[in-house]
Amino acid sequence: MILNTDHLKRCIGTLEFSLAFYRKAKPDSIDQEVFRNAIVKGYELAQETAFKLIKRALKDYGHGAKKLDATPIKDLLRLAATHGLMSVDEVERWFAYRDNRNSTAHDYGEGFPCSTRNYHQ
Repeated sequence: MILNTDHLKRCIGTLEFSLAFYRKAKPDSIDQEVFRNAIVKGYELAQETAFKLIKRALKDYGHGAKKLDATPIKDLLRLAATHGLMSVDEVERWFAYRDNRNSTAHDYGEGFPCSTRNYHQ
């Protein structure tokens, strides 16, 4: 199966621009808050898009759509590694991404853009 990653690339590009605008905005300004919100939502959208692509790829290995939809994200990542779609290091990095995403959902992203340690690894 050939996966179309255009939407994911667009999500990542938008996220990078939002981060750049956040860094240029005056600290503690409404502009910075707007860009922080865009970063949090963009981060979530990029992850969800990536997970949809993983699910599509896993269908080629005989996994059904309903089963994949009910599978927790971290288990999907492990399954992707089992089939050689990702390395163990990549899966661990995605675990960190997922944990960051869960953190931003609880604190509305405060401090998130300044802590991009896992973003460009």
